[in-house]
Amino acid sequence: MQLFKHPSPFVTETGSIINGLEIAYHTYGRYNRERNNVVWICHALTANSDAADWWPGMVGEGRFYDPAKYFIVCANVLGSCYGTTGPLSINPDTGRQWLHDFPEITIRDIVKANDLLREHLQIERIHTVIGGSIGGFQSMEWAIMKPNMFEHIVLIACSAKASPWVIAFNESQRLALMADSSFAEGFMNKGNSNYPARETDGREGLKAARSIALISYRTSEAYNLTQSETDNDKTNDFRASSYQRYQGDKLVKRFNAYSYMILTRFIDSHNISRGRPNIEELLKAVKARTLVIGITTDILYPVHEQKLLATLFPDAVYKEIYSDFGHDGFLIENEQLREILESFAKVTDVLSP
Repeated sequence: MQLFKHPSPFVTETGSIINGLEIAYHTYGRYNRERNNVVWICHALTANSDAADWWPGMVGEGRFYDPAKYFIVCANVLGSCYGTTGPLSINPDTGRQWLHDFPEITIRDIVKANDLLREHLQIERIHTVIGGSIGGFQSMEWAIMKPNMFEHIVLIACSAKASPWVIAFNESQRLALMADSSFAEGFMNKGNSNYPARETDGREGLKAARSIALISYRTSEAYNLTQSETDNDKTNDFRASSYQRYQGDKLVKRFNAYSYMILTRFIDSHNISRGRPNIEELLKAVKARTLVIGITTDILYPVHEQKLLATLFPDAVYKEIYSDFGHDGFLIENEQLREILESFAKVTDVLSP
């Protein structure tokens, strides 16, 4: 992991100021002679900048995004807890962790941070920006903000605007966080420097929130396939129950409730047409060749949302993945995804080594 320290105050979309902004990022491979082989991967909700770790089926030696061919960049999102400035970071203005005082951020703020890193790396043009879920949000916003920057855009399992359905799932998760008194009390004492908020607050609430989220990421078929019982006489401690607890415990070990609250909120505010012309006019201005991929079983971002996007970009191709695992299919169905990307790449420029 590398760290970029932005020398100037960072002003968010809503007008808050973050001093001492740091952006954690990974790079793989190197530029070719023409410096036209940059691939920028935008990660999903609780992932990090190490794309080769969380997307091993797609990034790495011999994979579709091979460092021998591409110069690959992935940055950790603003507000997360994997190196980029977030709620557990020290606010240089107070000398204390931000925690509940971390400002509201949006997808546009994350893209603005990405673009600062791009400038720092002296990248003038990006061959492909790709992202699934909120990674798709970032890719889309970036293409709107910098329409001449990208040659290709790949959007997977995402939408132009957070739907009421998505917001309802996120609010349910936030209710779970707030039901944890260790987190709620800190929230109620926001701005009170005498209140002993801790970075470990909200762990039980985070477990419950993760359980809710996982149901939205998967399908009944996935649970029936992987969590069915062999003991027909069982009356408690079912596999599906233990699986939900396991996933909650797993997230708590690597994440925190403060960042989770921030991240779910910037999903809610995702709306590419906020304060701008309508979606049709916005996307018409995007010049990059675009691939939009839906997952047929995705209940969080149903395929009709991706089909709509594909009709609005001036040069777009729409493809679908089938997966028993719903929204999470873009992280699992590597063979299908690779086939789609290879087909899309056949009509793109051939890169020099």
